[in-house]
Amino acid sequence: MHKRTFVLASMMIFSFSLLWSQEQKPQTPRQPQGDMPGMDMSSHDMSSMNSPDAHDMPGMASEGSAQAMQSMEGHHMDMGPHMKMTSLREAKPGDQEKADQVVQAARKVAEKYTDYKVALADGFEIFMPNRPHKQYHFNNRSYALEARQHFNPDHPTSLLYEKDGDGYKLIGVMYTAPKFASEDELDSRIPLSVAQWHAHVNLCLPPGFQRGEGLPRSRQFGLGGSIVTKDACDAAGGRFIPQIFGWMVHVYPFEQKPEDIWSVERQAHHTD
Repeated sequence: MHKRTFVLASMMIFSFSLLWSQEQKPQTPRQPQGDMPGMDMSSHDMSSMNSPDAHDMPGMASEGSAQAMQSMEGHHMDMGPHMKMTSLREAKPGDQEKADQVVQAARKVAEKYTDYKVALADGFEIFMPNRPHKQYHFNNRSYALEARQHFNPDHPTSLLYEKDGDGYKLIGVMYTAPKFASEDELDSRIPLSVAQWHAHVNLCLPPGFQRGEGLPRSRQFGLGGSIVTKDACDAAGGRFIPQIFGWMVHVYPFEQKPEDIWSVERQAHHTD
């Protein structure tokens, strides 16, 4: 894997559900409509963007969420200052077997939901279906909440699809973990000797930004902007968010080679 070749915003495209308090763990998780996949769905995370005491960026409601994701899409490859990734660790006995079990579970899920209509019937929701994405996140709120407490490889937070004519073609799944998770906890979910989790960081919202607004294309603000510190953001009159969304990792279970199954480079072209 090439550490310098990665990551966007993500789908996540997608995802993303978007002011912050990394210090405190959530008490009452919830996920409003239109939030990005992989977000921390705590009372902190879902607090109103309009509140000066908001701890985490909530879904950035429609237009804002989509703009955040699009902003991330073009800036993952160099892993710049808006992207944080876990470091690859030395392999421990049992790591590969554990990772293989996750792939097997992901493949089973992917086979079940090859038909996207089945996913919709089972409660997955398309994130921003009317906006073009490179990878579309179909999010499951119940599974996202579950992922905040423990890891269940049978319950990915998101299914990843590409547009295919009038429908969608499934290509992978996405697992999430809360933003306060340590690297040791992430390693216990999917070994860090095999997979690299990523998080989107150092977001400066422009002055006067309100929930529901689209982020302007700017050289300063957003996840592609030049502002990457709280001091600089404060000086520009913006609002700084150290990390939006929780930790995320994509799995492409239909691939054959490990480097393709856990492709960091491919994730760089998503929209979390």
